[in-house]
Amino acid sequence: MKLESLTPSRLFMALVAAGLIGGASVSAIDLTRARAEPAPVSAATTSAVTTSAGVPVALPDFSKITEQYGPAVVNISVVGESEADASTMSEQENPFAGTPFEPFFQQAPRGRGGRSHGVPTRGEGSGFIVSSDGVILTNAHVVKDAKEVTVKLTDRRELKAKVLGMDPKTDIAVLKVQAKDLPVVAIGQDTELKVGEWVLAIGSPFGFENTVTAGVVSAKGRSLPDDSAVPFIQTDVAVNPGNSGGPLFNARGQVVGVNAQIYSRTGGYQGLSFSIPIDLAIKVKDQIVAHGKVEHARLGVTVQEVNQTLADSFKLPTPEGALVANVEKGGPADKAGLQTGDVIRTVDGKKIVSSGDLPAAISMARPGDKVAMEVWRKGERQEISAALGSADAKGNQVASNDSGDQQGKLGLALRQLRPQERREAGIEDGLLIEDARGAAALAGVQSGDLLLAINGTPVRSIAQVRDVVAKSDKSVALLVQRGDDKIFVPVRIG
Repeated sequence: MKLESLTPSRLFMALVAAGLIGGASVSAIDLTRARAEPAPVSAATTSAVTTSAGVPVALPDFSKITEQYGPAVVNISVVGESEADASTMSEQENPFAGTPFEPFFQQAPRGRGGRSHGVPTRGEGSGFIVSSDGVILTNAHVVKDAKEVTVKLTDRRELKAKVLGMDPKTDIAVLKVQAKDLPVVAIGQDTELKVGEWVLAIGSPFGFENTVTAGVVSAKGRSLPDDSAVPFIQTDVAVNPGNSGGPLFNARGQVVGVNAQIYSRTGGYQGLSFSIPIDLAIKVKDQIVAHGKVEHARLGVTVQEVNQTLADSFKLPTPEGALVANVEKGGPADKAGLQTGDVIRTVDGKKIVSSGDLPAAISMARPGDKVAMEVWRKGERQEISAALGSADAKGNQVASNDSGDQQGKLGLALRQLRPQERREAGIEDGLLIEDARGAAALAGVQSGDLLLAINGTPVRSIAQVRDVVAKSDKSVALLVQRGDDKIFVPVRIG
């Protein structure tokens, strides 16, 4: 198994699941709120140092937190089974050769046709005890496809664990071991966490159990391009493979997150780590303990990012919000009156800054809950209430947008759709884009695309498009359909 560096043709950002050695896959997230059993909280003490300028600076001392809550952090070993191509694996080098982790890498025995079956896989991760009777939180990717899960305590006891349930959407899993009077962590509130605040992680990076690393909160509510609905806490705490599922503590000794992912081009720590907020993780845990599964809500829309060009096109005061590119017919959003071209600015009073904030806000609700939204429609604010559906059917989607902001004329050759083309596309209004050049082509519009709307208004004629472009001084937003996908493409014309 090789760790590969990214090439220019691959994704710019590698989001590495921080928790696996060997062949098992790992990723993590969580969703419910139940406090751990009462336990005294130790705050980090501080020690003063003096800079070269003679200014005293207070540095935190996490030794008391580590001493008190370190025993509640566990090492998780997983044995699984997967199928692999033996001919491919035989060509791979063992990246752990000559290290204590060499046994975790196993070549697949070759079977007929060069295929292997039932290949043992081993992985390691971290977790933390939230109740003294043996309930443990970790990442779902740590125990995915596990046949056997073993939990090792700091007193060297090893206990077999049962997976009560997992939620891949939030990457949270709940384990249970048969034991009593176990040490537990203290649960905090991630909503009280501040950017710049000191935090520390305890886990088993590369199998080194109960390793403590510290840093600060770099950002909150971070959306990642991994199709998750988690508003991650970003830190600069050193997190590596094996830390997955371990706790992130604040300086008061309270768990505020579950360490889950890192940004890396090498597979190792590069200064950017991401944790699942504990409020979300506890909500997930509570549902799993109570029902064995997790229900997620959905709104039934496809949304995309609002950049400055789109903000200019829709006359928004700031480039914030989630732009609705498509509304699922008969879905919760459709029933509530949401329309393509609406920009969702708040949900239940919570500001939606980027498109990824919307799925994160909706995922915190339950199917059947009502949410109040402030939307921007045709230059005016409107209030809309929607009853959420279940994500088991379809989830809210975020549309990709690779277009750029370019100068120039619109550059589109358009024609009316024939009746048969309308029926095949399933649309009532729109124009066929026969050719795309200039600014439109640079923005990503292609020949064969369907132009459905301009600046949120359905397109019915070529003259209408010309009129809107003539009145726009900076940019226009084109709603384009390509196949079954719809997306707003911002085009600068000023």
